[in-house]
Amino acid sequence: MSLNSPISATLHMSPAKQIVLNPQPKASMVSLFPMLVSMKCVLTWLFFSMCFCALITSPSSSSTSSSLQSREASALLKWKSSLDNQSQTLLSSWSGNNSCNNWLGIACDEDSKYVTYVNLTNMGLKGTLKSLNFTSLPNILTLDLSYNFLNRNIPNHIGMLSKLFYLDLSNNLFSGKIPYDITQLTLLSQLYLKHNKLSGEIPPTIGKLLNIEILYIYANNLCGSIPSEIGMMSSLIEIDLSENSLSGKIPPSIGNLSNLIYIGFHRNHLCGTIPTELNMLSNLQSFNVYDNNLIGELPHNICQSGNLYYISASNNNFTGQVLKSLKNCSSLIRLWLDHNHFDGNITDDFGVYPNLEFMELADNNFYGHLPSNWGKFHNLEQLKISKNNISGCIPPELGEATNLYLIDLSSNHLTGKIPKELGNLTMLGRLFLSNNNLSGNIHVQITSLKDLKILDVASNNLSGFITKELFIFPKLLNLNLSHNKFRGNIPVEFGNFKVLQTLDLSGNFLDGTITPMLGKLKVLETLNISHNNLSGPIPTSLDQMISLSFVDISFNQLNGPLPNMRAFNNATFEVLRNNTGLCGNVSGLNPCTKPTNGSHNNNNKTKKVIFFIVLPIALGTLMLAFIYLKFSYCFCHSTTTRDNQVGGNIIAPTNVFTIWSFDGKMVYENIIEATEEFDDKHLIGVGAHGSVYKAKLQTGQVVVVKKLHSVADAENPNLKSFINEIQALTEIRHRNIVKLYGFCSHSQLSFLVYEFMEKGSLEKILKDDEEAIAFDWNKRVNVIKDVANALCYMHHDCSPPIVHRDISTKNILLDLEYVARVSDFGTAKLLNPNSSNWTSFAGTFGYAAPELAYTMEVNEKNDVYSFGVLALEILFGKHPGDIVSNSLQWIIMGSTLDSMPLMNKLDQRLSRPVNHRQAKELVCIAKTTISCLVDSPQSRPTMEQVSRELLSV
Repeated sequence: MSLNSPISATLHMSPAKQIVLNPQPKASMVSLFPMLVSMKCVLTWLFFSMCFCALITSPSSSSTSSSLQSREASALLKWKSSLDNQSQTLLSSWSGNNSCNNWLGIACDEDSKYVTYVNLTNMGLKGTLKSLNFTSLPNILTLDLSYNFLNRNIPNHIGMLSKLFYLDLSNNLFSGKIPYDITQLTLLSQLYLKHNKLSGEIPPTIGKLLNIEILYIYANNLCGSIPSEIGMMSSLIEIDLSENSLSGKIPPSIGNLSNLIYIGFHRNHLCGTIPTELNMLSNLQSFNVYDNNLIGELPHNICQSGNLYYISASNNNFTGQVLKSLKNCSSLIRLWLDHNHFDGNITDDFGVYPNLEFMELADNNFYGHLPSNWGKFHNLEQLKISKNNISGCIPPELGEATNLYLIDLSSNHLTGKIPKELGNLTMLGRLFLSNNNLSGNIHVQITSLKDLKILDVASNNLSGFITKELFIFPKLLNLNLSHNKFRGNIPVEFGNFKVLQTLDLSGNFLDGTITPMLGKLKVLETLNISHNNLSGPIPTSLDQMISLSFVDISFNQLNGPLPNMRAFNNATFEVLRNNTGLCGNVSGLNPCTKPTNGSHNNNNKTKKVIFFIVLPIALGTLMLAFIYLKFSYCFCHSTTTRDNQVGGNIIAPTNVFTIWSFDGKMVYENIIEATEEFDDKHLIGVGAHGSVYKAKLQTGQVVVVKKLHSVADAENPNLKSFINEIQALTEIRHRNIVKLYGFCSHSQLSFLVYEFMEKGSLEKILKDDEEAIAFDWNKRVNVIKDVANALCYMHHDCSPPIVHRDISTKNILLDLEYVARVSDFGTAKLLNPNSSNWTSFAGTFGYAAPELAYTMEVNEKNDVYSFGVLALEILFGKHPGDIVSNSLQWIIMGSTLDSMPLMNKLDQRLSRPVNHRQAKELVCIAKTTISCLVDSPQSRPTMEQVSRELLSV
C-alpha cells in the first residue's frame, strides 16, 4: 500500500493526532498501519456511542413539555384534594395528567406547553392554599382566586411565581399577615387583596414592586403605618388602603408617584397633616381621606393638575381656608369637606364649578353670605352647608340651579324670606331650612315643587296662617313646621296628604279644634301637635290612622277620651300632659266616666236631631257627588308643576305636562286624540300589565303611554302594578331612570305617561344585527355604567331603598345618544327597614337571582344578580344562558387580546376591541359583572361597590 493512502494523509493533516499517536519515522510507518486502522475503529465507535448516549440522556422538547405538564397537573390535583367535597365537585373537569386539556379555569400558552392562567373567581371554593405547590407552576402570569371562601394564611412560597403580573385574592377569608415573599413578584402589575381578614403591617419591602399599577388592599384589619417605601412604586396609578386600622402619618414619599390618579386612605386612624408633597401629583383625579384623625390644611395646590374630580375629606380635624385653595378647581364634580374645622368667607373664597354635582360642607366654620352666582351650578344635585355660620338671605338666583334635588342650609344664621324662586327647582325632593332666622310665610309658589318629599323649616320666625296649599305636594313624606309663629287652625286640607308619614306642627300658636280630616292620613306614622293652643276633644276619626305609632299632644287645651288606637294606647303621660280634661287608661290621667241617664237622654235627643236634619243634608251631598262623578270623565294626576294662568286662559307651553295638574282633562283628551283612542297603529309594545303606545301631542311633544289591560270585573289585578309604578317613580329622580310625566287613574281606563326614548329597548337593539353593530363597545360600556348608577341610586340614595325586581334588557331604554334609562317599575318594592320584606315571585326568568327559588324575601342583592346577567348580555350580544351557572369562570382567564377566552365570547358582530386598553377595560368590567353572580347573596357586592369599580374602569 502506498504511503499516500488516506490514513497517512489524515495523519499529516492532523498534527494533534500525530502527537497523540506518537508516530515513528516514515521508514517504520508501514509497520504501524494495522494499529492505526484499529485506532480509527475505536475512535469511530466512541463518537457514535457518545451521540447515542446524548440522545438517551437529553429529552426532546416534547418529553420536556409532557414532564412539566405532569408536574403542574399533579400540583393542582393535590390542591384540589385538599378542598371540601363541594369544591372538588365544582372542579370535576380536573382529571388526568394534562392540565392544559380543558380544565375549568385553566389556560395555557399558545403551544399548550404549560399553564399560564388560573382563574377560579366566584367558584365558591372552600379550603386553603397551604397544599398548592407554586414551585410546580413557574410560568403562571395570572392568578385570580377572588370571591371564594379560601381561608388561613397566604403561603410564603407564593413568591415563587416569578413571572406573575396579575394577582387577585380579594373577597376571601384570608387571615394572617401579608407575606414578605409576595414582594418578590417584581413583574406584578396589579395586586388585589381587598375584603379579607389580613392583619399586621404592610411590609416595607412592598417598595420592590416597581411595576405595579394598581394596589388594592382595602377592607382588611391591617395596622401600623403606611410604609414610606410605597413612594418607590413609580408605576402606581391607583392605591386603595382604606377601611383598615392604619395609623401614623401619610408619608411624604407619596408625592413621588407622578402617575397616581386615585388615592384611597379613608376609614383608618391616620393622623398628622397632609404632606405638601402631594402638590406634585399632577395627574391626581380622586383624593379620599375621610374618616381619619388628620389635622392641618389640605395642600394648597392639590388641584394644580386641573383634573381633580373628587375630594372627600369628611370627618377629620382639618382647619384653614380650603375653599380659597379650590377656588379655580373647575374640574370638581364631588366635594365632601363636612365635619371638620374649615373656615373662610364662603362669599369670596368659593369659585364657580361648572361640573359640580355634589357639595357637602356641613359642620364647619364657614361664614359670609351665600353667593348669588351659585345659580350657575347647572349640574349641582345636592347642596349641604348646614351647621356653619352663614348669614344673610338665601339668594333667589339659587332657583336657577335647576338640577338641585337636595338643599340643606339648616342650622345657620340665615335671615329674610324663603325666596319664591325656589319654586323653579322642579326636581327638588328635599329642602332643609330649619334652625335659622327666616321670617315671613312659605310662598305659595313653593307648592309647585311636585317632587318634594321632605320640607323642614322648623325653628325659624315664620309667621301667619299655615299655607293650606301645602297639601298640594303629592309626594310629601315629612312636613316639619314646628317652633315657628304660625297661628290659626290646622288646615282641613292637610287631610288630603296621600303619602305623608311625619307631621310636626308643635311649638306654634295654633288654636281651634283638631280637624277630623287628619283621620284620612292613613300612612302617617308620627304626629306632633304639642305646645299649641288647641282645644276641644280629640276627633274619633283619628281611629282610622292605622299606621300612627307615635303621637304628642301635650301642652294644649284638649279634653275628652283618648282614641282607642295603638299610638294612644302605647302613649306615656309625657306626650299627653298639660291638657285641660283628657281621660283614658294611661298612668297620670283620670279614667273616663260612664254617662248618666240624663246625659243618655240628651244623647238620644242629639241623635234625633242628627237623623232628621243632618241626614237629608248628607244625602243631598252624596247626590251632588254622584252627579259630579257622572259627568267627570277622568281624574288625572301629574308629577310636574303648574303653569301660570292669565285672564282665565291657559298659556300653552311646549311641554303640556307643565300644566297637567291645572287641567288634567285637557291632557287626557290630548292623549286620547293622539292615540286615536288607543288604536293599534300607535301600539309599540305589549307587556304583562299593559300595552304601550307612542303618542305625538298637538304641541309636537312625543310621549309614551302605558295603558293598563282592562278586565271584566271591578277587581283589576294590574292595579297593584300600576300603583307600584307610580309609587316608585314618584320617589325617585335620576338621569338614568325613565321620567314619569303623569298618570290617569279611573275604574275603566288607567294609564301612565313617560318620556319617549328614541332608540327603544336594549332587547330590540341586541336582536337587530344592524343596530347591534352600531351599538359599539364604548356605547355598551357606558350603558352598563348607566344601569349600575341607577341601581346604586335606588339602593343607597333613596329612603326607603327601592328594589326594581325586574332588571332585564326589555326594561332598559336608550335615547338617541345611547344614554340608558331603567324603566317598568311595576314590580318594584320599597323596602321597609323595620320589617322583613316578603312577597311573591316577580321578575323575568333567566335574570332572577337563584335564591328566589326558595325564599320570598326581597332585598337589593336580587337586583345585583340581575344586573350581572344583563351586563354579560350586553357584552356577549345575547343572553349568557348556562354560562351563568356552569362555566362562567372559564371566560375570564387571561389578559391579552390574543389568548383570552373572553374575546371568543364577546359579541362577534362587532370587531375585536381596537387596542389593548379597550380589551383590558372589557376584562375589568366582565370581572366586576361576574362578581354579581355569586349564588350566595351575602357574597355579592353592593351596587355602590359595583358602581365604584366601574367608575375606576
